Amino acid sequence: MGRFAGNVFLIGPMGSGKTTIGRKVAELLDLRFVDCDQEIESRTGATVNLIFDIEGEAGFRQRESRMLEELAAEEGLLLATGGGAILNPRNRELIKRNGLVVWLKTSVEQQVRRLSKDRSRPLLQTPDWKQTLVELALERDPIYRQMADLEFESRGHSIARAARELSEALLAARADPAEGADHAAC
Repeated sequence: MGRFAGNVFLIGPMGSGKTTIGRKVAELLDLRFVDCDQEIESRTGATVNLIFDIEGEAGFRQRESRMLEELAAEEGLLLATGGGAILNPRNRELIKRNGLVVWLKTSVEQQVRRLSKDRSRPLLQTPDWKQTLVELALERDPIYRQMADLEFESRGHSIARAARELSEALLAARADPAEGADHAAC
């Protein structure tokens, strides 16, 4: 499809496709794909859940910030951030300064369908995890919107189709930065 110059940061809630779509987009644009949470797990030898259990959310967020700082310094990277990475103002600045930011939008209903069998998410270890998703969306969606150079919603398309459409939107935004500044929804 073509080489993308620079970095791409995928932001958005859990279950929005940052890892699945991101991996395919990176392949199409000849970028190195990294999932921030998976990189933390790989380097620590511990799952995100275990880190949350031992260090709490604050401890995990510190690790996440250090990882983002290291990875953001690279070039030619597509980075899938954790859904809460944007809560830290320093992380937001780092992400905005070092690449094109794409908000992978999804509805709470889509998240419920996609995450119904996923018990690996620390923030969903509650009796009413659907309500947790609603509360997270209310808190985080305004931040995602403010940060996004580009908003993208897969609308239930296949991973291959969503990745192709997002890749095309990224190449167009890179060619015409004004298109990205308009927060075009794809």
